[in-house]
Amino acid sequence: MDNRTNTIAGWTLAACGIALGLSIVGGMVFHDGRPAKMGYAIEGVEEAGGGGAAAEVPIATLLPTADPAKGAEVFKKCAACHTVNQGGANGIGPNLYATLGEPIGQGKGGFAFSDALKGVGGNWDFDKMNAWLTSPRKFAPGTKMTFAGLGNPQDRANVLVYLNSQGSNLPLPAAPAAGAAPAGKEGAAKPATNASKDSITNTDAANNLGNTGTPASGAPSVDPDAAKQAAKLPK
Repeated sequence: MDNRTNTIAGWTLAACGIALGLSIVGGMVFHDGRPAKMGYAIEGVEEAGGGGAAAEVPIATLLPTADPAKGAEVFKKCAACHTVNQGGANGIGPNLYATLGEPIGQGKGGFAFSDALKGVGGNWDFDKMNAWLTSPRKFAPGTKMTFAGLGNPQDRANVLVYLNSQGSNLPLPAAPAAGAAPAGKEGAAKPATNASKDSITNTDAANNLGNTGTPASGAPSVDPDAAKQAAKLPK
């Protein structure tokens, strides 16, 4: 009995040792640390925070080199809901033939657009369509469009020139000049230079001298007699 008991105890200890060893090795191979990037990518869904950065790229700078053939490939993501051929039927979404240049949220054979999109107003131009493709929900909050958007600005440029080739054929917008001021900041007043400030001060001083004979406060000292003599000189 003692030998049998010792044998059982020995096997039990050996099994425990093996289990402990496997646990240590498994922990080394399959560590449970936090991954560098959570989750996994889903095609057609923009990354969080990526849409804003993409919108920063002026789409007009990408359109001249955009490829409509590549745009047709990207458009396949939209083909489940949209047709783009002339006379094509509306589906879950409207037919998109000759869409660029048309009023937003109108026409298309009586397609039932959402009130959110109808309320945007204006016509579809390249900038508006770019914003729509970037994030439909941000462009028209409350839209029925469920597609998250295209986060890659080059993909959007390719789709835009492809859509434009399908019945619209609008001229491409001019690319912004290098170093041009961002939209909304054009015509901003520039601070006066020291030279212009001095010119303004001297002019004010001369005007005040002609009115009162006394230099303006803070202006350079001017000799009244010298100023009168200068005025009498032939011109």
